[in-house]
Amino acid sequence: MTQIDKGTSKFLSYVLRHAPDSIGLELDTNGWVAIDTLIKRAGMSGRALTRDKVLTVAADCDKQRFTISEDGTRIRAAQGHSVTVDLALVPVVPPATLFHGTATRFLNDILSEGLKPQSRQQVHLSADIDTARKVGARHGKPVILTIDALGMQADGHRFFQADNGVWLTDAVPPVYIECPA
Repeated sequence: MTQIDKGTSKFLSYVLRHAPDSIGLELDTNGWVAIDTLIKRAGMSGRALTRDKVLTVAADCDKQRFTISEDGTRIRAAQGHSVTVDLALVPVVPPATLFHGTATRFLNDILSEGLKPQSRQQVHLSADIDTARKVGARHGKPVILTIDALGMQADGHRFFQADNGVWLTDAVPPVYIECPA
């Protein structure tokens, strides 16, 4: 992505995941908003967007943070919301193992309290170590935690997979977390 596209991607993430009201936007129950409404509200707030720019950013975002509706008229963030939305995801059986990347400075709290969603609606987990490492590196020196996802699921915890492949669950108790030695 170009610098301009990164700026647009960050703007869309902010308004679609965290602060739709910052530009007078209202998401529906499932996090959707009409692209035309998004463009209009962004423009009224001093941010020039076009339909092509929104669709290009949604298609080109390497993290696939956005989902366009099947009819091409609406957009939503795929996951990572701090505002309340119901993505209407169906529980699915996870892989045996999932991963969570974090910074070493958070490790003691995580090992004693487990993984909590913090300001998000759910805990985000990765199916591969490389993705988890990239996530952890954003916050400092990364450490990769291994999650016994099938054990959790067998004990009644539910898992969901967002449109972009990120695994979601409400929390991960410490007993299911393995830390590298």
